[in-house]
Amino acid sequence: MKANLEVFSETLQALAAQDRQVIAVTSDSRGSGKLVPFGEKFPDQIVEIGIAEQNLVGVAAGLAAMGKKAFAVSPACFLTARSLEQIKNDVAYSDNPVRLIGISAGVSYGALGSTHHSLHDFAALRAIHNLPIVVPADAFETEQAIRYAAATDKPIYIRFGKKNMPDLGQSLSPNFEIGKGRIIRAGTDLSLIATGETVWPCLQAAELLAEQGISAQVISLHTIKPLDTDLLASLGAAGKPIITVEEHSVHGGLGEAVGSYLFQQCFFVPFQIMGFPDEYTVTGSQTEIFDHYGLSGAGIQGVALNLLNR
Repeated sequence: MKANLEVFSETLQALAAQDRQVIAVTSDSRGSGKLVPFGEKFPDQIVEIGIAEQNLVGVAAGLAAMGKKAFAVSPACFLTARSLEQIKNDVAYSDNPVRLIGISAGVSYGALGSTHHSLHDFAALRAIHNLPIVVPADAFETEQAIRYAAATDKPIYIRFGKKNMPDLGQSLSPNFEIGKGRIIRAGTDLSLIATGETVWPCLQAAELLAEQGISAQVISLHTIKPLDTDLLASLGAAGKPIITVEEHSVHGGLGEAVGSYLFQQCFFVPFQIMGFPDEYTVTGSQTEIFDHYGLSGAGIQGVALNLLNR
């Protein structure tokens, strides 16, 4: 197992070795962003801003405007809150192809508490035009997302946690495409839709449900914006229960995006959003916080059983 951030760093190094236009811009985050090796290998392709996230985005936007492939790397909690105006105006509105990389996202900072959690970023950035939101679940999705980001001439936000993640294995949807979900496990009784680090507990829940004779489909919806509406329409037409699971507030994130689409298209299926409630989280490690709020295999299994029995 390897942290997606490690894969991000390795992929960025490979890209930088081939293209001097690839630039990493950090806000005193080269350590937490796994960019120390990048800086050692490519000292002329890294810019250290210091703890000044608004400047980080502004400088990255300027570099992008001059043709550089700028990757702005900063903790997601600060990047998407302190720099929201710069993201809105200097990046999205100005159409500067900055690759915004939010690291240590969700509740990755654990015991540092709600000041360091990014449970708002999907909600804030979904409302900004011209900004795709991508949350890779494993090494494969991470590498593909970073390679896409380097090749695109549009802005993008990519979000990473910090813990080691299992390889999701052979998917029924082997390709990676922005705006298209990946079916990780087939199932006929209900669908578990997750993004990022919550895909793995959904797979664990599917195993537990299988022991009870329940067939659960697991989908990695790595792109929250734009949504894979073709996939969602097929799920809605099938009429089976749907559960969304995210490392984000239940307000404004993956679940509300999926639910809004289904409802507006008149797909009325049993539906449940799993995420973090409207409160400041308990203190603990990421695993402990996940367990407390039911974002575990057993917790998701319980919600699925209740939804199926309604």
